Amino acid sequence: MVHLLAGAVPVPYPSYLNPGDNTWQIVAATFVGLMSLPGLAVLYASIVQKKWAVNVLAMMFAGFSLVLVCWVLWSYKMGFGSTSLGGGVHNGVQTQLSGVGWFKHFFENFVGKPGQITNAANETTQAVSAANTVIPFHFPTTTLAYFQFVFAAITPLLFMGSVLGRIKFSAWCLLVPLWSTFVYAIDAFLLWGGGYFAQEGALDFSGGFVIHMSAGVSGFVAAWVLGPRLLRDRQHAIPNNLVMAAVGAGILWLGWNGFNGGDPYYAGASASAAVVNTNLATAVGVLVWMGMDAWLTKGKKPTFLGGVNGMICGLVGITPCAGWVNGWGAIAVGAICAAIVWVAWNYLSKVRPFSKVDDALGVVYTHGIAGFVGGMLLGVFGDPNMLEYGCGHLNSAGQVIGTSAAAYATSTKTCVPFSVSGLMYTGSAHQLWEQFRAAIWVILWSAIITFVLLKLIGLVLRGLRYRDEVLEVGDLAIHDEEAFPEATFAERIGTLSMAGAPASGALASRRESEAPPGPAGT
Repeated sequence: MVHLLAGAVPVPYPSYLNPGDNTWQIVAATFVGLMSLPGLAVLYASIVQKKWAVNVLAMMFAGFSLVLVCWVLWSYKMGFGSTSLGGGVHNGVQTQLSGVGWFKHFFENFVGKPGQITNAANETTQAVSAANTVIPFHFPTTTLAYFQFVFAAITPLLFMGSVLGRIKFSAWCLLVPLWSTFVYAIDAFLLWGGGYFAQEGALDFSGGFVIHMSAGVSGFVAAWVLGPRLLRDRQHAIPNNLVMAAVGAGILWLGWNGFNGGDPYYAGASASAAVVNTNLATAVGVLVWMGMDAWLTKGKKPTFLGGVNGMICGLVGITPCAGWVNGWGAIAVGAICAAIVWVAWNYLSKVRPFSKVDDALGVVYTHGIAGFVGGMLLGVFGDPNMLEYGCGHLNSAGQVIGTSAAAYATSTKTCVPFSVSGLMYTGSAHQLWEQFRAAIWVILWSAIITFVLLKLIGLVLRGLRYRDEVLEVGDLAIHDEEAFPEATFAERIGTLSMAGAPASGALASRRESEAPPGPAGT
């Protein structure tokens, strides 16, 4: 029996906070952060030519940092704030569920009101957002904000793979905060933050549309605007370290447990199902791609990088539907996405406009197409028995009490368990239609705004890409660093660092002869 003391005593947290939910959300966010640093950074830096490895790492760390600063100062509230600019969402409540024309409905539920979350009130009070209007959050704003930040951060880092080998570092540092503000935050609010498409019924479990399809489209447009890499770089695009690429890919795969497992916002059965389905779809994607390489290519050989592509297709494809399909659905999603992207990679890439755009790492295929296909397949394989939220009872602090498994899955007059009903189970294509509408918006908005931003940045910097003589050298010309310095370079650094000892004549001459031309400006 619990006895309330007559006077208040120190406690570690208020009653709205559930330690299990809060802990899992922070751990899941850390997993997703590790997908970017070091996972994606190591993967990308290892599959490019060695002369671009440092450039990849520098842009990864800079991009991650830029998004975080923007996120806490204004863009978190644009994507997940409790009130929209038009007032369609107010204090976490959707106010226009009926009786409003589509034009007014759309623009008054378009984006959240910008604002900072750096003061004590914002950092320590209970999270409130129209992202979840049914169950009160069991953690503070900082937990939700950091969890959503790592998603916001990885998105531009993904499409960085399209523009490697020519974009100025300064252009990248301008593009990331602008793109995160005007593309990502708006799409996030529309689909996740309780905005227009969320209210219309479009769904995206963890970012098939908001993250992956948007990254694929934006990367493709950016690659088109920038123009191709040097011909020699395109003809000799040889990975510099496949072993380290495997390390990066492995971190990406297992980090996805937090990516999809954290999106129910609670440490419940839906989170567990999302984790298993994520891994299942990914394993199938790997096997399908490697099998198609072995059976359908001229060389008839399975390749490791092909397996990585299949892994990414499975991960991306299951992302929009991870907790809403069952295991069979996850297998189907992984297989279908990997097969479709394999065909696109090998054949669509030879057709205009794909053949005319140098998407360096094929982001438009493994993220853009896979994200679109996965999002649409939710409308087919969504299982009404895969409950994300059920029915039961909450106490005054918002914690679950007195709820059996049977009651959780049973509808009442005041509650209907939440799940997704796909075409395969209901015969209705309604969810497919809502998915398609949202996908078209994300494609068009991402493409148009990315194009406009790049043109503006190009005007400011007098060009988006380095001169060809800088691109010939790569990292040394841009960052004065090498990922894999030759012994002579290491000796040169060691000699020059010795207690004021000058370089020898021959060494100094070599230093001068090896000096690359200065960059066009970063």
